[in-house]
Amino acid sequence: MELIVKQLEPTLVSPKEETPKGSYFLSNLDQNIAVIVRTIYSFRSEGKGNENAAQVLKDALAKILVPYYPMAGRLTISPERKLIVDCTGEGAIFVEAEANCTIEEIGDNTKPDPATLGKLVYDIPGAKSILDMPLLVAQVTKFKCGGFVLGLCMNHCMKDGIAAMEFVNSWAETARALPIKTPPIMDRTILKARNPPKVEFPHHEFAEIEDISNTSELYKEELLYRSFCFTPEKLEKLKKLAMEDGVLAKCTSFEALSAFVWKCRTQALSLKPEQKTKLLFAVDGRSRFNPPIPEGYFGNAIVLTNSLCNAGEMAYNPLSFTAKLVQDAVKMVTDGYMKSAIDYFEVTRARPSLASTLLITTWSKLEFYMADFGWGEPLQSGPVALPEKEVILFLSHGKERKTINVLLGLPASAMETFEELMQIF
Repeated sequence: MELIVKQLEPTLVSPKEETPKGSYFLSNLDQNIAVIVRTIYSFRSEGKGNENAAQVLKDALAKILVPYYPMAGRLTISPERKLIVDCTGEGAIFVEAEANCTIEEIGDNTKPDPATLGKLVYDIPGAKSILDMPLLVAQVTKFKCGGFVLGLCMNHCMKDGIAAMEFVNSWAETARALPIKTPPIMDRTILKARNPPKVEFPHHEFAEIEDISNTSELYKEELLYRSFCFTPEKLEKLKKLAMEDGVLAKCTSFEALSAFVWKCRTQALSLKPEQKTKLLFAVDGRSRFNPPIPEGYFGNAIVLTNSLCNAGEMAYNPLSFTAKLVQDAVKMVTDGYMKSAIDYFEVTRARPSLASTLLITTWSKLEFYMADFGWGEPLQSGPVALPEKEVILFLSHGKERKTINVLLGLPASAMETFEELMQIF
């Protein structure tokens, strides 16, 4: 059944009280990831319908925009040619909508499906760049079953996954008239570049790799999106596989899974043996900075780390070889490395290059499923789409949250090979 969503006129929700005005500083870790992230949360309660859901969420939003006041502002460019927030207090865009079916009929909304799930978030008509978009757009869609879906569009430059989760959970607590468990820490100048900047490490995350395997031709094919489920048993098998030759004394689920997925994707794309390939993934710097970042820090405290390798080396070596590359990339992220990355951007204004790259984003540790606005925890939550073709997403799944769902998009012929390589379990 095709999902039809009728949207009402969007309204502006401004902070309930007067908020600080003026410019709000964004750190260099915020500058690099100014992409729109679209997520949805489904809710249904046995004893409570959806009649007043939109009003409850809207009222709570006006209240939460007081402590989180930059979210009511607009992005602009500073004289130094960097993104900053103009704290205008204009507010967030809020849209009410109605769907023609039940929540069950839209299927598993933990899998990115831009065509269907895209109807559950509101896109600003005519927006040509992120500067034309508010920092928060929320849509509440009521379904025939008495449930509703909250669809959010938020700019990644405002917060990483942990800060986004804290924002949504604080909004939910406010909707239930509870005090905020983690009040936001607004000062981003704690991650300011040093003066003068000191670049003390090589930063290959910015390296441009030549596509000698002509994958751009392959990407002209239709992109297929699939999700692959890794249960605790499968993850245990993968870890054993990565450690069976004795090269690694220990290996985490993340390291084994990342290595396996990187290896399979490299094979599926039929990269030439001498083709360089890069793995990028974000490491949470909160506890790795010295001093550590305070709890409730509102912003991005993640740093991209990387690993480079030739496709041939990866193919001819056991899984331990690739897992060690991932392990070394995690170890590389120290206080010195992160400060060097902040300063590197200050000097170069470079963006990480995604040429011949796999970017793994891990949402499996994020407690988005905790957001209870008064209708219980979400039945499901997840992304509407993957932000770039190079991105693979790890999401936690199931009652215990111990299973990891791997979501990715690949050209049709490569996806066929990738699916075969996943069959080793």
